This record gives sequence, structure tokens and C-alpha cells, in this order.
Amino acid sequence: MSLWSIVSQMAPEEFGGIFAEFPRSLRCVLGEWLENQPWEFIHGPSTFCTSVAQGLVSAMLERLRSAGGDGQQCHILQQISSIEGAYRHDPMRLVAVLRAILEGEKAAVLRRDHHLPLSFHRRQEELKFSLGLRRLQHRVREAQAVREHGAALGDGPAASNARDPQLKSEGKAPESELPALLLEATKELEAVRQQVLKRIQIWKRQQQLAGNGAPFEENLAPLQKRCEGLVEVHFQLHQQVMAAGAELGAELLSQLLERLNEVLSSLVRSSFLVEKQPPQVLKTQTKFQASVRFLLGPQLLQASPKPCMVRADMVTEKQARELAHSAYSSTLSESTGEIVHNVVPLETNPGSGTCSANFKNVMLKKIKRCERKGSESVTEEKCAVLFSCTAGLSPSGTTVRLQVLSLPIVVIVHGNQDNNAKATVLWDNAFSEIERVPFVVAERVPWEKMCETLNLKFMAEVQTTKGLLKEHYFFLAQKIFNDHSAAPEDFQSRSVSWAQFNKEILPGRGFTFWQWFDGVLDLTKRCLKSYWSDRLIIGFISKQYVCKLLSTEPDGTFLLRFSDSEIGGVTIAHVIRGKDGSSQVENIQPFSAKDLSIRSLGDRIRDLRQLRNLYPSTPKDQAFGCHYNKEQTGKDGRGYVSTAIKMTVESESPPAPFCPQPMGSYPPGESSISTMVTEGLRSSFPSPGPVLSSPPLVMDPAMPRCQDPFRNPMSFLPNQFLPGEGPPRVEGPHQLIPGGPSPEPRDVEMPELGPFEAINTALQSSPRWLPPSTELPPASEFDQFLQEMSLEDPTLCPPFTPSPQRSAYPNPTASYWGLGESRWDDSVRPGHV
Repeated sequence: MSLWSIVSQMAPEEFGGIFAEFPRSLRCVLGEWLENQPWEFIHGPSTFCTSVAQGLVSAMLERLRSAGGDGQQCHILQQISSIEGAYRHDPMRLVAVLRAILEGEKAAVLRRDHHLPLSFHRRQEELKFSLGLRRLQHRVREAQAVREHGAALGDGPAASNARDPQLKSEGKAPESELPALLLEATKELEAVRQQVLKRIQIWKRQQQLAGNGAPFEENLAPLQKRCEGLVEVHFQLHQQVMAAGAELGAELLSQLLERLNEVLSSLVRSSFLVEKQPPQVLKTQTKFQASVRFLLGPQLLQASPKPCMVRADMVTEKQARELAHSAYSSTLSESTGEIVHNVVPLETNPGSGTCSANFKNVMLKKIKRCERKGSESVTEEKCAVLFSCTAGLSPSGTTVRLQVLSLPIVVIVHGNQDNNAKATVLWDNAFSEIERVPFVVAERVPWEKMCETLNLKFMAEVQTTKGLLKEHYFFLAQKIFNDHSAAPEDFQSRSVSWAQFNKEILPGRGFTFWQWFDGVLDLTKRCLKSYWSDRLIIGFISKQYVCKLLSTEPDGTFLLRFSDSEIGGVTIAHVIRGKDGSSQVENIQPFSAKDLSIRSLGDRIRDLRQLRNLYPSTPKDQAFGCHYNKEQTGKDGRGYVSTAIKMTVESESPPAPFCPQPMGSYPPGESSISTMVTEGLRSSFPSPGPVLSSPPLVMDPAMPRCQDPFRNPMSFLPNQFLPGEGPPRVEGPHQLIPGGPSPEPRDVEMPELGPFEAINTALQSSPRWLPPSTELPPASEFDQFLQEMSLEDPTLCPPFTPSPQRSAYPNPTASYWGLGESRWDDSVRPGHV
């Protein structure tokens, strides 16, 4: 976004009297062109600034003449003539007027928006560098003209004309003019060098922030162009200094050469960059990739039949500090980890004009842990990869040692360390300074900066343009500071510590703030991206505030929030009416990513008829309709009847077990999630079925009452079968009686059992599935077992005579298998029934 795109939408009165000397109508015609010129950096009476100003004024007048419309052509031409007559002989004055206009526009935007567009800052920085490089080139040409025409001795009028008026006004003699020019040129070279180094540091910082999700322009071509242009001017200036050795004297010549060599050396070292960073959370025995780039390689690297090799070594934080202290001139004594395939060639690509080394199949085989300080864990220990090589430079033929560190890395050996390692990396990326001792970072940071970091991370991980809102920040502040009484503005002046972020366990929980937040990130990224992007999930809101919001809403109003007590869960809070007519807010058991992979959130919301309107008043089908999956009906291509899993909320008593005495109900207000099979299976599961419906069971009055089968598992005999005189009637193919898989893949109906006799044992739920090879014990052993049980305690096993099993299956002994039509599926995949 340009500055003009904002200014053009503002009212004229917001700019005061900045257009007194230059009409606003002409400013509108110039548009973005005006802010893309270096008006701000043209100052001083030098010939360079005057020539640049004359060129800009001429370009502006030409643009104005060609930009007028038909209806306004005459009026614009009159204004152009007036401007040309007023500033023809004083272009620097017009530069000052236009500079004042831009300053006034920036001030007006800052008053309204409190910041300027980032693209405007970048453009201004580019203009400053370009003009500085042009000024430096002008100085070198000026020194060359003075030297070639004998200006140092005052011979000839050409030398006098070549002199800068600023130097003439200082009253410098001809014999001292050339040294003064070279000194001034060297000073300006160092200033431009600082701009390049600062831009490289900014690129590195932006690369680090990109690890947290910040936007990043990773293209290094503009930086390489700057470095190459500056080195080219450096060589020209170096040549002029060497040629003027006699005029400079030995002492001044030595000083200038030393300063010039230091400029080149710093540019060469700083232009060796890590273009592709290794993973900042690095697991041992895992392959990774990285690449380094030498920006000045195509220009300076000496042609050699044997390319120079770049080596990658793991270094500790202590070793990184020692290297930084020596300005990366010392050599690493020992690597702290063993890296496989850690040497690759530094190659120049003539087509793209790049020089880089690509590490494609690198692997950290093992790591040597160093001594940790205090309560520091292994996931707080930071190290880095050191990339180094020795290269010969042309045209001087000197050898230089190139070294560069990667961003801080946390090495883990197990996946369960990943979460805490990511917290260490996130904190370091967000709050480290550009110029720092490796890898020092603040222990406490302002809460506002933490909010920016969490928002960047959330948007990058979820890959959405919808970030966190101020209400979300308020909830997160309450959670991390454990303060539910403060107002939102009270948190703005607070600071949060690393311990609060990922060391201290949240009150009443078993996890830290970051562990909880990272769980939300993972859940939203995997299952809820579209819902969040459509603003269907409030998410970051407390259960107490949900009750306050929904308590006055009509029955069936609901909202979605992230679970406060579980990692990686989303729950539905909805309004129901009690028996007395009062409203109650229920929170359904949270759904995890695994739950939502089985049935999506939209389909679960469609399943629950008690949910009507998304808070505040949007009908749920209108809000979630585009997120519903199409229900399949009928038969598929293989002839199978389609099934579907649906969700219900049990807010009343659960189904009774298979016994005459019903079980107790759940406490009021509790709810649970269950699933049921539809289409073919219309009845809820489990159900008693026809086998218990006719004839009715006759209980022996002397028998004790049936106990809860989940509390008294001893009353259940896994190999015992329901006795009966006649076969039960199976109604339809989907009324399943508990049992096991069929040993034969044939769709055959099971023979019906005879009617049940009066029994003295409690009917229990069916056993778990048994493998086909399991067989009942011999009849004699089974009878002996029953007899021993009845002698020990008659109530445990009353005597009865099992009816003979009449089965159509090949092995009548395996009659404990299912009485329904379950069979192994021979047309899909193994393991399906």
C-alpha cells in the first residue's frame, strides 16, 4: 500500500496549509510518483544535489504536461507554467517545497492511523541507498577528474570546473583537494556500507520472525545487487587511492587502504547467509535440508578446478558466543553433535547468477548435551548449525574464512518433547534483538508483544486471514495471569515471563499456557480451519462468560468454544429449559481432533436437534449449511446398504441393562456423547430385542435381585449361553443379538432357538468377541465346573440344563457366535465385518 492510496481518501482540511506553494490539483496528478522520488535525501549546495534536483524537476514537469485531461488541460498548463517560472533557476527550493508536502502528508496519516504503510518505509530505504550510491559514484568520478587533469597542482581550467563548490567554499588549496575528495569518498563508502549491513541484518531478523508466521520477502536478489554495486564502487575508489599515492603521502595512503580493506572484508563476511534455515526443532536421526548463499560469490569467488567446500557443524550456545566474540574469525575446535553428509560444494550458477551450497540429505545422528543452568530443561537448551568454508577471492587472490550461524535450534530425541521445544523457539524468535550475544533473549516481555506473537502464530499455523480479536486477548490474559477480576485495559501495561508462558502449570490443570494454546492451534489447523475463517467459533472464551451470554437467550441457542480444561478440545455450550422453566447452560463433552475426524463438527451440530440458533440468533442450518457433508442413502456399487454414524446427547437416564431390575440414572445435568447406526439400524443400541420380549422372563422369588453387571462381573459366565426351548424370532437383518463373528463367510440365517425357560441367573450383556479358534471345554469338565460352583455358593450358579444348540454352522460347538447375520466381508479390505 502506498502513502498516496491513503492520502487520496482523506479530506483536504486534514493537511492544513501544506499546499500554499504547490497546488493540490498538481499533487493529485502526480499521485504515487511523487513519493517514489528521493526528495527527502536531496540537501546541501553540492553539484551532485543540484544536478539531481534539476533532473527531478524536469521529469516532474514532463509528467505533469502529459497527464492532464482534456477538460482540465488549459488549467493544468497554466499551473505548470507558473511552477516552471518560479523554480526554473532554483530547483533546490522546489525540492524543499515538495519535501514539506510529503512530510505534511505523513504527519496527517500518523495522526489518524498512528503508523505508515510498511511498503512506504521500504521504498524510502531503497531511495536512500540508491541516492547514496549515486553520490559515492559522483565522488569517485570527481576525484578521477581532478587527478587526471592535474587539479592537485592547479593546472588548467578543466580541473577548476570539476571541483565541488562545497570544497571551493571551504577554501581548500588545489594541492589538498584530491586528498579531501578521497577522504570524503571513503567516508561516504563507509556510510553506504552501513546501510547494506543494516539491510542484511533486517533480512535476517525478518527471516527469524517468519518462523513465527510473520510475512517475509525472502528474495535475496535485491540485496545481492546492492552488495555487488557497492563492491564495484569500492574497487574504483581503491584504484583512485592507489593512483594518488604520491599526493596522499605514506601515512594517509595507509589509513585509506586500511579503511577500504575493512569495508570489503565486512561486506564479504556479511554476504555469506543461511538462505534456507534448518528446522528449529530438530529431532535426531531425522533428515533435514538447508542451504547457504554467498551474495558476492559470482563477483569475487576465484575460478578454481576444485570448488571450495562448505561444512556444517553443530555448536552449543557457549561456542556460538565465543565465535561471535571473535567476529567469526576463529575456528571451531569441536562439534557438539555428529552430522551425517555435512560437507557440500559451494557452486556458482551462471544462469541465475547465484552462488550457493545446498545440504539435501543432512541428518543429526547424535547430540552431546552440555551442562544446563538451574531448572533449565533439555527443551530450553539452544544450539545452532555453523556453516563454514575457506574461499579464495579475486582479483587480489586473498583467502578468507566464511562462517555463519543458523537460527537457534532445539534438539529433541522424542516426539513428546516437540511441544516444549516449539515454545522455546517461539519465544526466541519473537523477542530476540537484531544485535545480540547468542542466544540471549529477554526473560520478561510486554503482554502486548505477546499478543502480537500469538496472533501471528495462530494465523500462520491455521493458514487463515482471520486473526485473534481483543476479546480473545482478554480471555488469554485472564488465563496466563490467573486474574479474573481485572479489566481488559489493566493487562495492557503488564508483562509476561517465560515461566508463565511455558514453565508454570496453570492452576487446577496439568499443563502450561503454551501447551494448552498449542493444542488449540493443532485442533484448529487440522479440523476447524473453515469454521474459524467463517467466524463460527468464538473459541477463546471462558465457561463463566458463556453462561452470562447464553443465560438470557432462547432455548436452543448455542456457541462453540475451546475447552478450558482439556488440551486440543472444542465444546458446544447450549441453552436448555429446566422443568421449572428456568434456563440452563449445558456444555457438551469436548471433541478432540480424533472425534472430528470420525464425524465432522458441522455434521455433529446437524445431528443435535436441540441446537437451533448460533449465538446470537443465526439459524444453525444457515450458519453451518455449507459445512454439512452429504448423507449417503440406498446401496453402494457393491450392493451394501449405506450406514452413517450420528451423535446424540444423553441428558436423561441411560438405557437399562439386560436384567429385570433397571439401573440408576445419571446425575441430573450430566451429558454424554454416543453414536448410533442409522438407515438400516433404526433402534438404539443396545436394546433387549425380541429374544427378551416373548415369553416374559419368570424370576425365581428365592433368587437375589440382579446386580449392576458393571459392578459385579463375577456373575457373568463368558462361555454360557442363553438357554431356551425354542428358537427366537429374528426380525430383519439389523436386529443383532450379542455374539461373535461367523466362522464361515456365507450369508445364512441362524436357526431360531426355542423359548426361554425360567432361569435363576441374571441375564448379562454379551462377552467380547472371541477368536474363531476358541472352543468350549468338554461337556464333562463344564458340568463339573458348574457343580463345584453351585456347591460353593448356590446363588452364584443355580442348576440348569442348557438346551442343545442347533446351528447351521459347520462347527456346532462354536454356538456362542452371533445369532445375527454378521459375517466377514470378502469384498472390501481385510479386517472388515
